[in-house]
Amino acid sequence: MPAMSLPATGHCRCGALQVRVTKPPMLTAVCHCTGCQRMSGSAFSTTAMIPVDGFEVVAGEHVVGGLKGDDIHHQHCPDCLSWVFTTFGPERPFVNLRAVMLEDPSWFTPFIETCTAEKLPWAETGAPHSYEAFPPPEAFGPLLAEFAALPTTN
Repeated sequence: MPAMSLPATGHCRCGALQVRVTKPPMLTAVCHCTGCQRMSGSAFSTTAMIPVDGFEVVAGEHVVGGLKGDDIHHQHCPDCLSWVFTTFGPERPFVNLRAVMLEDPSWFTPFIETCTAEKLPWAETGAPHSYEAFPPPEAFGPLLAEFAALPTTN
């Protein structure tokens, strides 16, 4: 699997909201749910799960849009309305960054795909792990360990 070059930078469509990543992803994924399809305007959304202490907004502001719940906050640029990342409550110390917002997303390969019960019939990702909904909580420990053990190349 290609390695993400660190530090990595990225931004929204208009460039007003800029982010910096200093730690490698814990996991990569795509989500096929209809909500992600509608928010991304595509067949699925891309995710690089980044530890909270390895992610920062370096310029601009962000606003909550999309799904608005107590434990999930889709963060958008208020100017161009791009969906840039998702934050969660303190029990989940990571940020789900839309991998395509990075300057160089060429390293991105999905390790898991979720909500395949809702996927478009032609959307194939090649992810080695596939789930009809979201993985059960007990699956995340082994998935994170397997992802961390993958050999990487630059």
